[in-house]
Amino acid sequence: VLGGTAFCAFLLIGLWTRACANDRCPSIASINGAGEDQASKIYAADGRQISDFGKTKRTIMALKAMSPAVPAAFLAIEDKRFYEHHGVDWIRFAGTLKNMVFKFGGLKQGFSTITMQLAGALFPEEIDRQKEKGIRGIPRKVREVRVALALEKKFQKAQILEMYLNQIDLGNRAFGVEAAAQRYFGKSASMVNVAEAAMLAALPKAPDTYNPRKYPVAAVRRRNLVIEAMRDVGNLTAEEAEGWKAYPLTLAARSDYQDVAEYFVEYVRQLVQAKFGSELYTGGLRIYTTLDLNAQEAAVNALTAQLDKIEANGITGVGKFPHQTYRDYIEKKQPDDPERSNSPYLQGGALVLEARTGNILAMVGGRDFADSKFNRMTQAMRQPGSSFKPIVYSTAVQNGLSMDRTFQDHAFQVTLGPNQDPWVPRNFEQTYSNEMMTVRQGLLESKNTIAVQVGLTLGPQGPQAVVDAARKFGITTLKDEEAVPSIYLGSAALHPIELIAGYSVFANLGNRVVPNAILRVEDRNGKNIWPQPVVQPIPVLDPATAFTMNEALQAVIRNPKGTAAGSVGAVFPITAGGKTGTTSDYHDVWFIGFTKDLVAGVWMGMDSPVPILKNAQGGKLAAPAWAQMMNEIYSRRHDPGGWAAVLSGATDSVTVEIDKSNGLRATPFCPAALRETRTYAKGSEPKDFCTVHSPFRPGGGN
Repeated sequence: VLGGTAFCAFLLIGLWTRACANDRCPSIASINGAGEDQASKIYAADGRQISDFGKTKRTIMALKAMSPAVPAAFLAIEDKRFYEHHGVDWIRFAGTLKNMVFKFGGLKQGFSTITMQLAGALFPEEIDRQKEKGIRGIPRKVREVRVALALEKKFQKAQILEMYLNQIDLGNRAFGVEAAAQRYFGKSASMVNVAEAAMLAALPKAPDTYNPRKYPVAAVRRRNLVIEAMRDVGNLTAEEAEGWKAYPLTLAARSDYQDVAEYFVEYVRQLVQAKFGSELYTGGLRIYTTLDLNAQEAAVNALTAQLDKIEANGITGVGKFPHQTYRDYIEKKQPDDPERSNSPYLQGGALVLEARTGNILAMVGGRDFADSKFNRMTQAMRQPGSSFKPIVYSTAVQNGLSMDRTFQDHAFQVTLGPNQDPWVPRNFEQTYSNEMMTVRQGLLESKNTIAVQVGLTLGPQGPQAVVDAARKFGITTLKDEEAVPSIYLGSAALHPIELIAGYSVFANLGNRVVPNAILRVEDRNGKNIWPQPVVQPIPVLDPATAFTMNEALQAVIRNPKGTAAGSVGAVFPITAGGKTGTTSDYHDVWFIGFTKDLVAGVWMGMDSPVPILKNAQGGKLAAPAWAQMMNEIYSRRHDPGGWAAVLSGATDSVTVEIDKSNGLRATPFCPAALRETRTYAKGSEPKDFCTVHSPFRPGGGN
C-alpha cells in the first residue's frame, strides 16, 4: 500500500511540472470577474426573446439577483464543500485516487469542484473536459487544478460562484443559468422555484443526457437527486424535499422563437452590426425590436397557405403552375446542397407596418430562410406593375386633376423619343371597352389606358414628375433615365419595402413614415446606447389630395368592379384601401393595402423573372393572402374605424355631391342610386353639372 501511494505521489509530482510545459497552462491574468463575452439578445415588442447574436447563448446575471435556490442547488450537487476548500476538494480527491489505485476504475469518480469546472469553462481549448478523459485526462486534470488554485487566490468565493453560474454549459447552446432558465422555463433565473433550480443544477453532469425537452424521465430523475442533495445539506426539510420532487416538469411552450422571424432577425442584425460592429457578438447588447409575434405568425401562415395553393393548382381562372414546387424541391434537396439566393420554386414576401410610426410588425422575406437567406422585401428589385399607379394618380390629383374627369378606354399611341416606334399602352386583358370612364373608375378597374392618360395630363415632363413624386414616397432606387412614359404603369424595379411603406401616405392622409425595426438598444448594464428618435412624419401630399386617393383606393376593395373586391372586400370587414399589381409579363403579383392603423403588402414571384403562370393576377394570387393575414391580425386588434371625420373642417378640401356614373355634379334629376357625396382637394372638384339626366336637354330625361 505504501509503495503504491509513493508511486502515485511521485507520478503526480511529475505531472504537476510537465502538465504546464510549453505554456500549456492558461493564464488567468485576463480574467477580471466582470463577465466574459456574452451574446447579444434580440427581443420582440412584447419582451419575448426571439434570437441572440454570438457564439454562445450567455447572459450575465449578478449572484445576488438570482433566486437563492439556484446557487443552493448547484452547491448541493456539485460542490457541497465549496466554501471550505481553496480550489480543490482534497477529500473527494483522496476518494477518487483510492478508487483509481485499488479498484482500477480510472477517473470515473470525478472530484471536480466548482472552481475547477469554472477553469474548464473559461479555457475550453486548453482544458478540454469533453475530449480528455480517463487516464489520458490526467494532464488536463492537473492543468485544471493549477488554474483553479490560481482563481481562488485572485477572487473571492462569491465572485467565483457568480462566474461559474454565468459560464456553465447547460445544454442547447445555453451557457449560464439565466440563458438556460429563459430557454427551458421561459422565465428569468431570478424567478425560478426550487424544482426548476434543481433542474438547472442537474444539467452540468451531462447536458444532453438530462435535457428535459429530449429526455424528461431521465431529467426528472436527476432533478430529484439534486433535491435530495439539497435536503441532505440542510437546505430543505424532508417534507419540503418530497413536495418539490412531486412538482411537475413544466417547460415553456417553446424553447425560444428563433424560427419565427429569421428574415426580420437578419435584417436587424445587419442594422445593429453596422452601428456597433463586433460588439454585437460579444457585448451582451439587448436589442428591443418592433416585431409583433402574432402578426408575424399571421403573415407566415397566410403566405405559406396561398403559395402552397398556387403550386397545387388550387386557384381558379389562371393557368396551371408550370414550375417545380417547393415540396418537390425540399424532398429532392440533399443535406450538403449549398444555400442559394435564386430558388427554383415560387417565392413570396410580406410586410406589415404600423401606419403612424413605421414600426415593422411582421416581415417575411422568403419561403425558407434555411434554403435562401435572400430577403425579398428588403433586397430584391421587382417591378411593381399597377401597384405603382397610386403614385401616378396622386401626382396628377396634386396638380389639379379631378378623379371624376373622364377618359376613353381605347387604343392610342404615345410618342417616344427620336428613332423610337410609338408606344401603344395595352390593358391587362389585351382589350379595350372604348367607353368613357372616370379616373376613379380607371383606378379601381386598373385600366392601363386610363393610367397613361392620367400621366399625360402632367405634360412633357410628366414621367420626371412621377419619378420625383415616387422619391417623396420613399422610393430611393428610381433613376432619372427611368423617367419614360412606361413609368405610369410601374415599369421600373424597386425594393418592395419602399413601395409598401409608401402607402403610409394614404393611410396617414398625406404623411409618410420610414420603416423601423428597432425600438432601442441597451448595453449589458441596461444603459440605452441607441435610442430611436421620435418618429417625424414626412409630408408628401396635402391632406385633401391624400383623402381623395384614400377614398379611391377604398373603392378598389369595396366597389364590385374593383380588382380586389372579391378577394379582399368580400372577406375583410375592416375599412381599408389598397391596390393590386400585376406586371404585363406575369412575373410579379402584388397587393398593397392599408387600414387606419396598418399598412401591409404581399408580393409573389419567381426569383429568376419568368411568368408565374398564365393569367397570373395580383387580385387572384396576392390579395387573398393579404386578406387572410389581415383577418388573423385583426382577430387580436380592435377595429380602427375609417377616415370619414378626419377632414371635417379642413380648409383645403370641399365636399360635393356627384353623379357617380359620370363624375359630374349631381342635380335633383339624377337617380338617388347614382348620387354620392365625395370630398375633394379644393380646386379639383367637378365644376360642371350633370346633363345626362336633365329633362331640359334635347332628348333628355330619366
